[in-house]
Order: sequence, then structure tokens, then C-alpha cells
Amino acid sequence: MIFRLFRKNKVNQAIMVRQYGILTTAARAPAFFEAMNVPDTVMGRFEMLSIALILYFRRTSSAGDEVKAIAQDIVEAFFEDLDHSMRELGIGDNGVPKRMKKLAGMFYGRLDSYARALENSDEIALEAALLRNIHPENTDETLSMRGLAHYMLKAEEELKKVPESILRSGEAQLAGVEQEEA
Repeated sequence: MIFRLFRKNKVNQAIMVRQYGILTTAARAPAFFEAMNVPDTVMGRFEMLSIALILYFRRTSSAGDEVKAIAQDIVEAFFEDLDHSMRELGIGDNGVPKRMKKLAGMFYGRLDSYARALENSDEIALEAALLRNIHPENTDETLSMRGLAHYMLKAEEELKKVPESILRSGEAQLAGVEQEEA
């Protein structure tokens, strides 16, 4: 762990912290929980942070190496935060790795399923994937994730317009959710 201090570029660290903070703030917007049927629970917040990161990673995947390094640092910070949060919730040292593996699988599964829908701008498929992931026990056929699916498609389009210089500075913003409340 101490060796990480030597290998991290301090400039990139500050940029990563700034960008990760922007993404986590965006993921915590009250409108997701109040108007878009995302439960305000630990898992609901995991889902929203996953969505923010997935949108960001999709944008950075076509960027240069410097931006990709920042994105990789953000992935590491995300999983470190998950580890820390589990320990704060009282999960012991023996249980954390098992749960981390499960959460990592959930995150990368969502990355794959959302990416397919986003690639095709398929709001219906995206809505179905969101409903399946955010409300796995759902039996209410009137529950809709359409607002969140619409938001994600719009946010991705807006992120595509973000210049690489903004990505390098760690100041990329997600589209405002207040415009998408439904």
C-alpha cells in the first residue's frame, strides 16, 4: 500500500479526486431518488454511482492515455470506497473480499448491459436493464425507469461534446438531472 504513494502522479491524483467528486455529487442528485424511482438506499446509491461512472468511462474510452489513466484511477477509488463503506457497515475482514467480488461483478455486468443499449440509443432496452438491476424483486408493472433511461441517453450525448482538455483537467460534468425529472 505504501508503494502506491510513490507510483501515483500527484497532479493526476488531484485531478482524479476532483473528477470523482463531480461524479459522486452528480450521482447523489435528489431527483434520481425523488422522481426517477431509484430507491434511496445503499444499493440505490451504488446503482446511481455505477451509472455515473459508466457514462464517464464510455466517454473516456475514446480519449488519450492521460485521460484513460485518470479513469483507471477513478475505478480504483470507486472500489476502495466500496471496501471502506463495507467495513464501516461492520462487515468483517473475511466477508469484504466476497462482497467486493460480487459488487465488481454487478458493476461490470451493468457496464455491459447498459453499453449495448446506449450504443443503439435503445431507450426501451435501457429502461428494461435499469428496471432489472435497480428493482430486481419488482412485481409492479407500472414501475417505470423511463425517466432515468432518458436521462442516461441525454447525459451520454452531452458527455460526447466534452473536449478532451476538460477530461484531462478532471472537470467533466454530467448533464443536469433537474431537466429530466419525470
